[in-house]
Amino acid sequence: MFSNPSISRLLAVLLIAFGLPQAEASIVVNGTRFVYAAKQPEISVRASNEGTQPSLVQAWVDRGDPATRPEQADAPFLLMPPIFRLDPGKGQSLRLTFTGEALPADRESVFWLNVLDVPPQPQGEGGNFMQFAIRTRVKLFYRPVGLPGSAADAIEQVSWRLSEGDSGRVLRATNASAFHVSFSDVALESGGQRYEAGDGMLPPFGTLDLPLPTQVGTNASGKVVTHWINDYGAPIRSEAKLAP
Repeated sequence: MFSNPSISRLLAVLLIAFGLPQAEASIVVNGTRFVYAAKQPEISVRASNEGTQPSLVQAWVDRGDPATRPEQADAPFLLMPPIFRLDPGKGQSLRLTFTGEALPADRESVFWLNVLDVPPQPQGEGGNFMQFAIRTRVKLFYRPVGLPGSAADAIEQVSWRLSEGDSGRVLRATNASAFHVSFSDVALESGGQRYEAGDGMLPPFGTLDLPLPTQVGTNASGKVVTHWINDYGAPIRSEAKLAP
């Protein structure tokens, strides 16, 4: 079973419904995102086993499709070691090296690092048992040299306006920077009310549509309050006026 937030919540509900213990990952990665600056020869990612049993760990990088299997992964990174045993209380460094594929030089590119935790078969199980392999999936940004501005200032180049999406009214974010901007939460505050709009990742020079409740009028005004995630995984609060 995979450990992205939505699937993890569904897993927890199913386990509780059927009276089963909740599955928890023993393998912990030392970050929620990693930045590969173009001039670096490699970067390291640390995985540690905080459980009580050894685990078999498999790691790979994909281009954004969560269904990509390790043998299908074709992202431009060499990852060593791709598979290893990790004993309780021990750690392992994964080395990521960029292979030199031609990527856009005027903006960041994003990939995803996957770390799969496969626990050992329970000892003494004579009958049927349920076992979960839990995947941690985190963002890996490739950052070219010489991009204008900085990732820390990219939020200042994000503008917000009300728009009509395919399924109703949306809060549309437009990014004029060369960096991805990830939001853990976004809300519109208008007329003394707060309307939650969700979360998401805004690509460089792109847009992101977040759905709003139907009661938000076409002439609503106010401000957008967000928490965006910096390079270190910390949420930073920000406010911006809603464009007319």
